[in-house]
Amino acid sequence: MSTAPAPRRRTPAPPREEVLAAAMEMIAERGLEQLTMAALGREVGMSSGHLLYYFRSKDELLLQTLEWSESRLGAERGRLLTRAAPVRERLDAYVDLYVPDGHRDPHWTLWLEVWNRSLNAGADARDRQAAIEGAWHRDLTALVAEGVSRGEFQPVDADRFAARLRALLDGFSIHVAIGLRGTDRSQVMCHVRDFLDDALNRPGIADA
Repeated sequence: MSTAPAPRRRTPAPPREEVLAAAMEMIAERGLEQLTMAALGREVGMSSGHLLYYFRSKDELLLQTLEWSESRLGAERGRLLTRAAPVRERLDAYVDLYVPDGHRDPHWTLWLEVWNRSLNAGADARDRQAAIEGAWHRDLTALVAEGVSRGEFQPVDADRFAARLRALLDGFSIHVAIGLRGTDRSQVMCHVRDFLDDALNRPGIADA
């Protein structure tokens, strides 16, 4: 009597978070141009077709990777902003977390690519990008409002100030991320500190 062959076992797909972490690591180590579905598939032991089944397109993979990275940054931001410290100290921590570490910072490299692809993105993708932006904006607005209410900052419209500050940070951050000559992270941090001193210090408070 012949024995039926044992059924082939399927290799289980790695958890979604493992795939997104691998994508982020590839961007950090090899650059965004090396992140292809085939290369990522080899990294996590999946075929490019299998990845496309889960993510539908590279645009979706990039956006989900950004959302995953932002969730980690959001947790770190929450920890920094809720600790017991003067508001200005926590505002400086917010800025430090916002500005890229340097040229080709992987998180900002990913952000720039998602922004670029958003030109042709659908409403869902744009809404998800707006949700990420909105979380940063709400935290900053609340922080500025707290500084005003505590008397640490001079009176400003917290929402308008947050919008303008984030525009300043975005512009400087792009310069750092793309490695624009003459603009490094230390220079940017000095510019932002000076701006915050001028805009928020109450009259009579000397610069730190």
